[in-house]
Amino acid sequence: MNDLLQLKGTFQQVKNSVGFGYPELPPHKMVEAKHLRDLKLQLINIYKFWETNTIIGGALVSVYYIDVIAKTRRISACFSNRRKDEPNNSIVGAKYTDIKPEKHIITHFISLETLQDTIQLLEECIQLLEQKFNGVIDYIQIKEINDKKINIPNELKKNSLFVRVIIDAYYVLKFDNEKADGALEEQSIITFYRTKYPIQEILKTVGIEVPDHNIMEGDNNTVLLNANQVKILQKTTPMQYLVSMASPDMATLSKKDFDFKDEKSFDIPDPLDEPVIGVIDTSFDKNVYFSKWVKSESYLAKDFIPSDEDYFHGTAICSIIVDGPALNKNLDDGCGRFKVKHSAVSDSSKFSSFNILQSIENIVAKNKDIKVWNLSLGADFPINPNFISPEADILDRIQYENDVIFVIAGTNNYNEDSKHKKIGAPADSINGLVVNSVKFDKTSARYTREGPVLSFFNKPDVSYFGGDKDGKITVMTNNGLAHVEGTSLAAPWITRKMAYLIYVLGLTREVAKALIIDSAIGWSNHGYSPTIGHGIVPIRIEEIITSQNSEIKFVLSNTSKMYNTFNYRLPVPINQGKYPYVARATMCYFPSCSRNQGVDYTDSELDISFGRVNNNKIVTINNNHQTDGEGPVYEIDARHHYRKWDNTKVIKELIKDNNRPKKVYSTKLWGISIKSKERLSTQKKGELNFGVVITLKEINGVNRINEFIHQCSLNGWIVNRINIENQVEIFAKAEEKIVFDE
Repeated sequence: MNDLLQLKGTFQQVKNSVGFGYPELPPHKMVEAKHLRDLKLQLINIYKFWETNTIIGGALVSVYYIDVIAKTRRISACFSNRRKDEPNNSIVGAKYTDIKPEKHIITHFISLETLQDTIQLLEECIQLLEQKFNGVIDYIQIKEINDKKINIPNELKKNSLFVRVIIDAYYVLKFDNEKADGALEEQSIITFYRTKYPIQEILKTVGIEVPDHNIMEGDNNTVLLNANQVKILQKTTPMQYLVSMASPDMATLSKKDFDFKDEKSFDIPDPLDEPVIGVIDTSFDKNVYFSKWVKSESYLAKDFIPSDEDYFHGTAICSIIVDGPALNKNLDDGCGRFKVKHSAVSDSSKFSSFNILQSIENIVAKNKDIKVWNLSLGADFPINPNFISPEADILDRIQYENDVIFVIAGTNNYNEDSKHKKIGAPADSINGLVVNSVKFDKTSARYTREGPVLSFFNKPDVSYFGGDKDGKITVMTNNGLAHVEGTSLAAPWITRKMAYLIYVLGLTREVAKALIIDSAIGWSNHGYSPTIGHGIVPIRIEEIITSQNSEIKFVLSNTSKMYNTFNYRLPVPINQGKYPYVARATMCYFPSCSRNQGVDYTDSELDISFGRVNNNKIVTINNNHQTDGEGPVYEIDARHHYRKWDNTKVIKELIKDNNRPKKVYSTKLWGISIKSKERLSTQKKGELNFGVVITLKEINGVNRINEFIHQCSLNGWIVNRINIENQVEIFAKAEEKIVFDE
């Protein structure tokens, strides 16, 4: 087996110097004055509604697009108030239509003045369209206007105003007032659209008083309302349009069957300097044999007295983290034992999501030294297809703001009469590592639930062994040994592996997450599964950080600071004038996210290009042309084929019987490029760390790793072999307590 290699070198950073050019219609397309007139009438009706209902100090307008729309194709003239405003800045929500293929519905909050100006602007364009173009204009005439072959009146000529209105109208199907999806629950966590006034003030005007502690920290538009307040909200007409998203507050833990055994006696040494993993769960029983390895703290109400059942789940999860391999010999991962910082936030049945959300943020803030957290709590109700749950949102924000990662159970479905249902919160966390469960025969467990999240994001990420009727996971509880099944039991095994990669091997969380996902993918041709994710993670840690003798596996990490972060000096060994390899790359990063943007949830995009360098361009292994200017790529295709806006990127070549060596270009080098985009124009480009795992498989089975290491050194790379024995020794020495002689 070959060691995993860690390459450290200089990445160049450059700004984007390419402009967008003149706005144009797609070839052979046209826009009629009738369509503009329809849009104008729709906006007039919306204006009349919000002119009467002044509660928000402006208007909410939903734009129905003809497709899933790219940022550059969103409206630019409408809602701009003649360039005083940037329309992209007024976006407060986004969702997809229920009917396939999906189309964008993007909601804006604008002033009545801006809305009035847009109505007037449309009227001016209608008149010009009818007088000068006989009521219809096509892409050729738009091009002639841009080339100054057709004159436009000065007011509409300025900043290509007329052309941009026409382009807006082409991509917009209609304008409308958009009501919230579905019925509200009795007690709900409700997020309102951001408007001119604080939501507390708006709610007061309809008789709803919300105390400060019922407002989500970090999101002043998300509040907890009781049953009576929800009823008032539903009866008040303008308020129905203010609801962006709503989730039931009372979550129910997915059912767990504990098959108890009487045995309670096990031996375990006292802890030393082992790494600490955070566990957020139900209560922990301090009388179990491994109690010295767990430091527990309760965030439950002071008057809450846990029952026996309230200890089962939290204690069981801790037993896997601490001593899982001793309890399950067949799942010995080689990671050793871990200490646990346990936080009790829930009982065994129903719990308030809102209270837990506030607790989690406090827990992480108090334990800044802990980088890996296990969260095996999950709601029974399925996620909404158009917005992220409040639970997942706060986890994503915590992970963006802190150097931590949550490993999250994929939630369970024990209704055997039903097909797979959607995963429950917080398994819709985009930044988290979400784990589903498989049986020991590597088929999906009967209780697994499925993604995707927001109709697009691939969740779960991976799967692991969580037990089933034919073979369960052994855990220790307050009532002794128990055999259990569930995604709750699969997640902590992956948590152990993440902790080993980060704490013991010293890898970044971005690289560690990419390694876990990459190990599940391998060279299989099965593709992504909505129940199994990218695949099943191997049992042994060695299988994650080593490769076959025919493979060169290395990791890269850096920080994206500008539009393009790249290195074109990867010296892949050549044989007989060719590159005899197939390649795979997996990249992970942790972006900021905006729940109020609905389906457009992630704020940042990192696009990876990897392959041979030819004429200072990368010949990508997956034919990715969305950022290289080689041809247009529609937004829907970029999202589905190249995972645009997804924070996990997997690109790979397939192994076939007829794989042939690749051509060598004049540079005789390979390159990697990471290009960044921001979703909203109000956002400034921030620094974003990324981790990449690259594997080169020699198609003839030859081991070329030593040649690769040698050539890397000649090209300015520092190469570090990730060897378990060496890294364990380094970790042990780093953790030694130094005692000074008096």
